[in-house]
Amino acid sequence: MGRFGHRLHMENKKTFRSIGILGGGAWGTALGCVSARKGQKTLLWARNEAVVADINHNHANHLYLPDIALEPRLKASTNIADLGGCDALLLVSPAQTMRQIALALRPHLDVHIPLIICAKGIEQETGALMSQVLDDVLPKNPVAVLSGPNFAGEVARDLPAAVTLACHDEALGAALADAIGAPTFRPYYSPDVIGAQIGGAVKNVLAIACGMVAGLALGENARAALITRGLAEMTRFGLALGALRETMTGLSGVGDLILTCSSEQSRNMSLGKALGEGRKMTDILAERRGVAEGAASAAVVQKLALEAGVDMPIVEAVATLLHSDADVGDVLKHLLNRPFRHEGI
Repeated sequence: MGRFGHRLHMENKKTFRSIGILGGGAWGTALGCVSARKGQKTLLWARNEAVVADINHNHANHLYLPDIALEPRLKASTNIADLGGCDALLLVSPAQTMRQIALALRPHLDVHIPLIICAKGIEQETGALMSQVLDDVLPKNPVAVLSGPNFAGEVARDLPAAVTLACHDEALGAALADAIGAPTFRPYYSPDVIGAQIGGAVKNVLAIACGMVAGLALGENARAALITRGLAEMTRFGLALGALRETMTGLSGVGDLILTCSSEQSRNMSLGKALGEGRKMTDILAERRGVAEGAASAAVVQKLALEAGVDMPIVEAVATLLHSDADVGDVLKHLLNRPFRHEGI
């Protein structure tokens, strides 16, 4: 048994009895179910009054998780101050609103309360990872990252899943794992806070590319090649920003990449598929409730890669298609006509 497993059984380990969830979308609601199912007093915060009322009165979130019965112990509120008394907070708001949410939370938060980042993305305006955003706004609070290959509906239904739980403090990581971990929701510890975030952000961009492959009917060979070469891009980018290579081959790296690039349950892949079929971005987004984080992260990942001297042709292609009038056929032709190269590069 490794050190992390040993720490899970330490008698003096910190315990958590109440968990706060910031975000009433599909993933926030699913994580609320995980926490409540474990027996934690769980309070979910959301802006949408209808969502809050649905959770409290119907034990459901028909807007984001239709046809799924939620844990009756899960409660919800529209008042962010109500989360101030929780022992730990899971931040599940979209990446581009993380700074705004953290600022709203700050007056109500004790500096000892751990913050678990569950959003996947990079801040567009600053190029900051979510941990860096929290370092700016809430610098004294301990931070962890929860990321991995999970569809919210399956987690809410209590189907088996596993996640990376990244935290610099292994004892805190063990306590958090003990608070929310279960046979059907298995956290695996990592010290690599940077890498866990890189995987979650980049895989969303690559999933849009895989969706485009599906929309263009280019076949399964092309999708497999794109996933594999996308992993190479993700790894180069992660290493340049200080991630560990083993994180890129773990749950929050290749695990999340495979899931997101293999199913239209993925908002990012389904967005890419619609684009590949010739639909306009504005029309696609107008009919959606959930956020496709890859659309927001593509350009900033491309920018950071250029600054770091990292070659990311697939990410560059997605950013070009999302933020210009480029023809998908021309962009694909450019990708396919790149020089042949050594696979390890």
